[in-house]
Amino acid sequence: MKYNQYADGFSPAPTYLKNCLLAFAVGGAICETGYLIKAGIMAAGADEETAATWSTVALICGAQLITGLGWYNTLGKIGGAGAAVPITGFANSVVSPALEYKKEGIIFGTGAKIFSLAGPVLAVGFSVSTAAGIVYKLLGAV
Repeated sequence: MKYNQYADGFSPAPTYLKNCLLAFAVGGAICETGYLIKAGIMAAGADEETAATWSTVALICGAQLITGLGWYNTLGKIGGAGAAVPITGFANSVVSPALEYKKEGIIFGTGAKIFSLAGPVLAVGFSVSTAAGIVYKLLGAV
């Protein structure tokens, strides 16, 4: 008990409001960038579905590029959870280990480790969606 009080004296006070605002700003900026890309593609004459697809591709490629340049970690330090917007955060979680383990070779480095961060997310996502589909089918909802 005394140790916890002593240790708390050296720990910085959490800045919850600041962290929430930064996450909101960074996540919002990523989403707004995607929207602006989509609007630009639609203004060039594409239909909404095509524009949405290409804006998603642009966000993924952009996240891969800034991860490769080493900027995504900085964005994550500033924006926290806001930088984990699903599509860009997922792209970062695939590219980061690929870059980290490339020294070990294409097969045993990049190939073996590329999904070390994203793999569990994919496995759980596939499992839960399969289970949900089975439940919906059994209940006659589909």
